[in-house]
Amino acid sequence: MSGSNGYPLDFRFGVASSAFQIEGAAREDGRGESIWDRFTRRPGAIAGGDTADVACDHYHRWEADLDLMQALGVESYRFSISWSRVMPMGLGPANPAGLRFYRRLVEGLLERGIEPIATLYHWDLPQTLQEVGGWASRDTAKRFADYAALMVDELGDLVTDWVTHNEPWVVAFLGHAYGVKAPGLRDWPAALRVSHHLLLSHGLARAAIHAGVADARVGVALNLNPIRPETDSEEDRAAARRMDGHLNRWFLDPLLRGGYPKDMVELYEGKFGRLDAVRDGDLELIGQPLEFLGLNYYMPQRWRHAPGAGPLDMEPAPPEPPLTAMGWEIDAGGLLEMLRWIHTDYDPALPIYVTENGAAFDDPQVNGTGYVDDPERTEYLQNHLEAIRTALSEGIDVQRYCLWSLLDNFEWEHGYGKRFGIVYVDYETQRRVPKRSGLWYRDYIQGARNGAG
Repeated sequence: MSGSNGYPLDFRFGVASSAFQIEGAAREDGRGESIWDRFTRRPGAIAGGDTADVACDHYHRWEADLDLMQALGVESYRFSISWSRVMPMGLGPANPAGLRFYRRLVEGLLERGIEPIATLYHWDLPQTLQEVGGWASRDTAKRFADYAALMVDELGDLVTDWVTHNEPWVVAFLGHAYGVKAPGLRDWPAALRVSHHLLLSHGLARAAIHAGVADARVGVALNLNPIRPETDSEEDRAAARRMDGHLNRWFLDPLLRGGYPKDMVELYEGKFGRLDAVRDGDLELIGQPLEFLGLNYYMPQRWRHAPGAGPLDMEPAPPEPPLTAMGWEIDAGGLLEMLRWIHTDYDPALPIYVTENGAAFDDPQVNGTGYVDDPERTEYLQNHLEAIRTALSEGIDVQRYCLWSLLDNFEWEHGYGKRFGIVYVDYETQRRVPKRSGLWYRDYIQGARNGAG
């Protein structure tokens, strides 16, 4: 049933974050080291030599941050759990202090009427597991299922919605083939094994979650982008198709179609030899029905044919303005395109959560009114929310929108130089200041609930 504003009555507006980017307290209360803790120590890996040792100090300020969410009218909060905080060695005994932190966090959300959406993995593998092979080892998928079972045992009475992985493409390829994210490897065969083990671990974790809570809703969050050729030449169109296979279909197809895309299997095996990570029963486990698919959408990508430019013989073409501070093309139509594609080409009955969507801009400092004026972000949000309303009007089952992000935070290899938040963070004082976009979002949610959205 829909309201007069086009949003179903059970649609929820939310925000998103990740543990490593906001929590800080890197060495407190028994937390173990993660691969990102180690990666931030690598000379030149992070802009400005920044670390996330303190980040937004959310570990100590979580109650005030939840109050801030409540004041902004947020209805859902997608957060991630630090595997290293609850299971410091990646296996073996749990850390009671870490478990208490997340239980208090979830209880605090529910007390404020905010729905928790828990993400089990947002890139921060315990370093001890990396040292015995990491995601390139099949055993890590089994350890991930143990971790999932621990968390559903701890939080399953409070949390209904679970995201197993955030952006496994980033973990597999940016972390293991291109080397720009932790663990910083450049090994394509390993990256392909990692991609399969991540999907396998999703299937194992899904089974573990449902064993603990039969009616849990389990999904996975994929970064999906429209891939556009730079020109209409046959070579550029073929390059765009390869990139679509590499980024989008390599994960969507095993999850929703029961197998890896044949064109990409042929391409990879032609470059790297037989892909031998897949074993009997894996694809059936990976392809278990999802309760929802998480879509992280930021931008379209443009590609062109470039012989010798990496194993896929292609390179990125310049994005078309306007751009964000990340240099990403702004195109709300791309979000609608991806929602239509999932609905039409994959599964029209599959609920979709927009698990991330947002933009970094060069925000000014706090002004005399006590706020941060960020009209570009407000326009970005307005246009992307309108794309969702259009999708809903077409019968596409979008159920959640989680804006990235609540707070400015540690932006991985970019350090603290890129700000995505609807709340400004002064990293020296940890003062939080709502941006105009945050106030606009608050009013938008209120208007949607009152039928005026």
